[in-house]
Amino acid sequence: MTELTESGSVAVAPLPLAAPTALLEKRGVRRALFVCVVLLALIPAANLVFPESSPLHLSSYAVALTGKFMCYAIAALALDLVWGYTGILSLGHGLFFALGGYAEGMYLMRAIGHDGVYQSDLPDFMVFLDWKAYPWYWSFTDHFLYAWFLVLVVPAALAFVFGFFAFRSRIKGVYFSIITQALTFAAMLLFFRNNTGFGGNNGFTDFKRILGFTITAPSTKAALYWVTLAVLVGAVLVARAIARSKLGRVLTAIRDAESRLMFVGYDPLWFKLFIWTFSAMLCSIAGALYVPQVGIINPGEMSPANSIEMVIWVATGGRGTLIGPLIGAFSVNWLKTFFTSVFPEFWLYLLGAIFVLVTLFLPQGILGIWQQWLKHRQQRAMIRSASERAA
Repeated sequence: MTELTESGSVAVAPLPLAAPTALLEKRGVRRALFVCVVLLALIPAANLVFPESSPLHLSSYAVALTGKFMCYAIAALALDLVWGYTGILSLGHGLFFALGGYAEGMYLMRAIGHDGVYQSDLPDFMVFLDWKAYPWYWSFTDHFLYAWFLVLVVPAALAFVFGFFAFRSRIKGVYFSIITQALTFAAMLLFFRNNTGFGGNNGFTDFKRILGFTITAPSTKAALYWVTLAVLVGAVLVARAIARSKLGRVLTAIRDAESRLMFVGYDPLWFKLFIWTFSAMLCSIAGALYVPQVGIINPGEMSPANSIEMVIWVATGGRGTLIGPLIGAFSVNWLKTFFTSVFPEFWLYLLGAIFVLVTLFLPQGILGIWQQWLKHRQQRAMIRSASERAA
């Protein structure tokens, strides 16, 4: 629970969810994470170096699938910062993920050049819909750096404006969650329209190049994979720095005792607004890295179901832990990949069952099991030590 001293400083006692950075401070955990990062980094190398006949060879599909999971892990980490640490449950992070994907997709569509079906300066979907020129908001999107400027700025601006009015009005709890879900649903309906200039129902696909390199080449896929891994590691380090700082303690105070925080003179508005905007940007970066590896972006990424899945990733791994959302994103999506290929009709039932079971029996997620085991082992060690001293 978060406690506030009379001087106005914020002190954090052991959290009911999980200690925010305690796991990352354990030497064994950091070693395990380092090993995981090294193993993940070797996956593209196993695809490029070893021939298909070798037992050490990994397919291009495995590289792309793991890269996609890492993008999901970045998005889960972004959601954990606002939900696990600040107590703001968002059901609209799929919108920020998709906006980043569309911004990157605009560049990738421009990079196709005359290699499309119609061999036109315009993307195939614009030719098919009888567009004569690019709309104004497509200007300069043939430049990679400008596209990434849009990746960062557009979701951040939307999150800032939306968050400012929502937080200033003190909308919180289930009402805030419903509004975020309504926002992403409205955006999905907008992007489904053909006259918006974003490909309608089909979205963007059939990408050819990125920065002049063939996007389907194994070396390009490996480079995209390693960039995604580097961003994931960087995002974890930045999130850890935030959690350990005074800002992080204020955020957990907002989650645990917002009224007491206001009583000692803090204004939660700007703290909420900062972490909400930062989380939107991080989620957008995940979407931008996702699109060139998967090869498609369409309005379906904005569906409320996708945002709810993000919540399930965080809850399954353990919210408020930084590590838990990564574990949840990888484990749930691995199950999704397996079930949708073997028992596709049962996946939604399994997803609902996971959420119900985690809520009822694992409120601290997968990491909660390990933490309870560690706590039990420490208690047994203390009892044994006390018995030895008594003897």
